[in-house]
Amino acid sequence: MRALALLSGGLDSSLAAKLIADQGIEVVGVSFESPFFDAGGAREAAAELGIPLVVIDVSEDILNILRAPRYGFGKHMNPCIDCHALMVRRAAEKMEELGASFIVTGEVVGQRPKSQMRFGLEAVERESGVSRVLLRPLSAQLLVPTLPEESRWVDRTRLLALHGRTRRPQLELAAAYGLTHFNSPAGGCLLADANYSRALRDLQEHGRLSLPSVRLVAVGRQFRISERAKLVVGRNQSENAVLMELTPAGDLLLRAVDRKGPIAVLSGPATDEDRRTAAGIVASYADAGPPENPTIQIRDGETITELVVLPLPREQVRALAI
Repeated sequence: MRALALLSGGLDSSLAAKLIADQGIEVVGVSFESPFFDAGGAREAAAELGIPLVVIDVSEDILNILRAPRYGFGKHMNPCIDCHALMVRRAAEKMEELGASFIVTGEVVGQRPKSQMRFGLEAVERESGVSRVLLRPLSAQLLVPTLPEESRWVDRTRLLALHGRTRRPQLELAAAYGLTHFNSPAGGCLLADANYSRALRDLQEHGRLSLPSVRLVAVGRQFRISERAKLVVGRNQSENAVLMELTPAGDLLLRAVDRKGPIAVLSGPATDEDRRTAAGIVASYADAGPPENPTIQIRDGETITELVVLPLPREQVRALAI
C-alpha cells in the first residue's frame, strides 16, 4: 500500500505523513513550486521523514487562478481554497504513475479562518474530484470516513481529532516523533504577504499579470510610474544582480553611469516622460557626488541611451511607491 502525502515544509503536513507511515504504509511526498513558494522546506521535511519527494511546478496554474479564483482571496492575494484544490488535483494525476492508492494532507479542521473551515475542506474535495481517497489524518475522526478507512487500509482509531487554531497538540506530537525541521505556521507563501500582495494587485489592475512580471515583484522597491509603466529598483548588490538576470525581453534596464547606484527595470510601453521619471528615481537612490545631475544609462536590448537628470525629490519618489 502506498500513499502520496502533500508536504509543504510545515509541521502539520509532516505529522500527517508520519501518522500514515507509522501504519506500515509506504509514503511518497509531493510538493509544489511557483514564483510564490518553493519546495525547500518540503525537501528538508522529506529528508527528516526518510521518504522520497516529487516536486511539481504549478506556476502557470497558480497564475490562472490569480486571474479569477473561484473561491476568492484570503486576507491578501492568497487564493488558498483554489490553490489547495489544485495541489490535490495535481497530486491525483500522479497516483497511477506512482502506484499510490490515496492522498494525505495535513489540513486541520478550523485551523485557518477560510480554507480549513468545513466549507473550505469540502470545496477542496469537490474541486479536486478525489474526495473518497483524500485523507486528513490530523482531523480524520471529525470527518466522514474515506475509502482508505472504510477499506481498512488505514486504522481510523489511530488517526486524530484535532481542530481549532491551537498548535500545542502538534508540537507535543512533533517532540514525541523527534521532528525538528518544519516552517512556521502560514509561512513561505508570498501571496499571504501584505507588501507583495499590494504590488501584485497593482500588476493585475494594470493588465500586466505574467510570470516574468510576478517574479520581479519579489525583488526591490516597486514604483507605479504611470498607467503604462512600472519601475523596480534594486536595494542592494544582490538584488541588482537578480534584476539583471530577470529583466524580461522588451523591458528597459537603468543604471547610473558616473557613480554607484542601483539597477532598475522599467516595464510597460514607457513614454519619454516615463523614462525621465524613472531615471530621476534611479538618480535619487544613487550616491551623491559631482556632477550634481547624474547620467542615467537606459538599455533597451542592444540600444543604449543616456539621460542627464535631476534626482527626483524623495517626497515625489515616495508618492509613486506601490
